[in-house]
Amino acid sequence: MAEEDSSQEKTEEATPRRLEKAREEGDVPRSRELSTFTVLMAGAVGLWVFGDRIVNSVIGMMKDNLSIERAAIYDTKQMAIHLASAANEVVLALVPLMGVLTVAAIIGPLGLGGWNFASKAIMPKGSRINPISGLKRMFSMRSLVELVKGLLKVTLVGGLAVLIMDWYQTEILFLPMESMESALAHSANIILWSAIALSASTLIIAAIDVPYQIYEHAKKLKMSMQDIKDEFKETEGKPEVKRKVRQLQMEMAQRRMMGDVPDADVIITNPTHYSVALKYDPSISSAPIMLAKGADQIALKIREIGNEYDIPILEAPPLARSIYYNTEIGDEIPEGLYVAIAQVLAYIFQMDQYMAGRGPKPKDPKDFPIPDDLQHE
Repeated sequence: MAEEDSSQEKTEEATPRRLEKAREEGDVPRSRELSTFTVLMAGAVGLWVFGDRIVNSVIGMMKDNLSIERAAIYDTKQMAIHLASAANEVVLALVPLMGVLTVAAIIGPLGLGGWNFASKAIMPKGSRINPISGLKRMFSMRSLVELVKGLLKVTLVGGLAVLIMDWYQTEILFLPMESMESALAHSANIILWSAIALSASTLIIAAIDVPYQIYEHAKKLKMSMQDIKDEFKETEGKPEVKRKVRQLQMEMAQRRMMGDVPDADVIITNPTHYSVALKYDPSISSAPIMLAKGADQIALKIREIGNEYDIPILEAPPLARSIYYNTEIGDEIPEGLYVAIAQVLAYIFQMDQYMAGRGPKPKDPKDFPIPDDLQHE
């Protein structure tokens, strides 16, 4: 996009092209709070689902390592075996939970912005290590918002943690009086519901952050009218260039069209304005096809080519105008003109016979049946 003009206010919504370029550069709305909530909540649910398995694994590991036979204490090989067994037990117990957390971390960004891999986003930029740019980011409105969010998270989560501790205070104090298995199970239950409550509290932060990130992203990508004009020029091309391209295309089309005129069977003209060249080949189409048409200078050129190649030229102004305005090059003539064109072709055939000395001279046709909806003044 052209260099942005800071003198113009950016009041217009981003165009689809602007949004596409921003996405290619990795600039999409993101909410770390939403991703954090997703991971924490997935972890809490994972504890709820796999908690019993984890607690049983911990209990089994502690039993194995706290009830060692006397002979094994003096055998270093046995200690290594116990350590390997304990590590294997812990890994097997935590793998399902780690899997849940991994999946949550991967699908978390889908909530806002979706997956987006942009190579441009990881390319080194001088502005990222520029001290002045760094200071601007430190004292920007975005940094202030991040600070407020951080304080809000600490206050909310910390305050809820205090309430949870107060709620479970009596149960926590009596844990040492329970058996080891009962204490571990009870502790796991307290940890589980505390984790669920603390994770759920981050939803409040995410609910505030997501709309803000969407608003901030849209605001950052807003454009001025000059930006939109510059983008249009880049995507659609400058008007003078487009005019030149159209002119060249028209010239090429005219050259192709003029190249087809020698194949015409007849040229029908309005002597001062229009010319149309027609060809009828029953093996190709059921009706005559227009090979070329033109007005003024192009019409004159068509007649010149017709004279050069001895193509019959018939003056029939109403019919020439009707064909010119109702038929495109390469198309068959309208059905309403079949009778008129049949009369023209019949006249051309009779004229050929007369020129060959095989018949009388035909009368020039004057009136052709043209339906009202195909007439053109």
